[in-house]
Amino acid sequence: MAAAGQDLTLWMRAESRPTERRAPLVPADVAKLIAEGIEVVVERSAQRMFDDADYAAAGARLAETDGWPDAPADAVVLGLKELPAEPFALRHRHVFFGHAYKDQPGARVLLNRFAAGGGALLDLEYLTDDNGRRLAAFGYWAGYVGAALAVLQHTGALHVPLQPGTRQQLDAQLAMAAAGSPGLQVLVLGALGRSGTGARDALAATGVAITGWDLAETRTLDRPAMLDHDIVVNTVLTTEPGRPYLTAADLAGQPYRLRVLTDVTCDVGSPYNLFPLYQNTTSWEQPVLRVPMTELDVIAIDNLPSLLPLEASITFSGDLRGQLSGLRADTAPWQRCLSLFRSHREL
Repeated sequence: MAAAGQDLTLWMRAESRPTERRAPLVPADVAKLIAEGIEVVVERSAQRMFDDADYAAAGARLAETDGWPDAPADAVVLGLKELPAEPFALRHRHVFFGHAYKDQPGARVLLNRFAAGGGALLDLEYLTDDNGRRLAAFGYWAGYVGAALAVLQHTGALHVPLQPGTRQQLDAQLAMAAAGSPGLQVLVLGALGRSGTGARDALAATGVAITGWDLAETRTLDRPAMLDHDIVVNTVLTTEPGRPYLTAADLAGQPYRLRVLTDVTCDVGSPYNLFPLYQNTTSWEQPVLRVPMTELDVIAIDNLPSLLPLEASITFSGDLRGQLSGLRADTAPWQRCLSLFRSHREL
C-alpha cells in the first residue's frame, strides 16, 4: 500500500454494465478530494448519472472511456461493478465490489487476473471499521428499491423493462400499488441493518403490514410463519455458509401464502445463499423469475440501487470520500482490505 503522505491518483473508470448509472464519486465530492491534494481522473461516460462537464468543473481531468488499463501504475482505479473481460492481467490497485470471497461464480477467475498482473483488489464490500461495519455502502437504497419492486410485482404494477428514476417517482408508484391491495403482509429479514431499514422505510407510508425479523428471529427461523406472508424481502448479510431459510423442497406439498421474494442479498451460486431457489440473478429486462413447480416469484437484481442512481450515488459518495483519503495514509480499513485479498489470492 502507499506510504503515509504519498501522492495519490484516483482514476474513476466508466462502468461497463449498460444498466449501471451510479457513480462511486459525485462531482461535489471530487472537488473536496482535489482540495485535499488528491488527483482525480474521471473517464467519460454517456450513461453515468452525472455529466462529464460537472466533473471537469469540479477540477477532475477527463479521460477517454476504458482508458484505465493505461493509467499510471500507481493510480488507484475506482469503480462499482464488474470489470470488462480484457485485459486479463490486472496490474493496478482496483477499488470496487469484486464479489470474489464467497465462492461466487467467476470469483477464482477474477483473483487469477490479479495474480497475473500483480495488482490488488480492495473490495468495497469489506471496507469496514474495527467492529466490522461497512464504511461505505449502498445497502439502504438496495433495500428500499427491493421492497418497492416486490410490492409492485405482487400487485401487478411492475412495468418491464425497469427504468431508473427518482425516489419521488418510485414512492408515487408504490403508494398507488399498495392502495389498491389492502391487507398485504410483508416480512423484512435483517430488518435492523442498512438494507432492512431501507426496506422498512420504503413500505412505511404505504399502509402495508410490515413485520421485521433480525438476528433473534432468524437464529431459529419459524419457516411456517415466514411462509404466511405475501412478500418476503431478504436483506440478511451472511459471513459464513449456513442452513438455507427456504428451498424448493420446503414448498412442495403444502399451502403457503408467500408469492414474492426479493432477495436483496443476491448470494446466488454461493454456499452462503440462504434462498437457493434459483440459479441466476434477474435483470432489468427480466426482473422476475418463477421458481419451477411453485407459485413463488423471485426478484434477485444485483444492482438495485442503480434504479435510484441520484440518491444512491450521493449517499455512497459521501461515505466513500472520507475513506479514500486514507489510501495515502494506509489506514486500517484499507490494510484489512489488502490483507483479505492476499489471503484469498493464495487459496
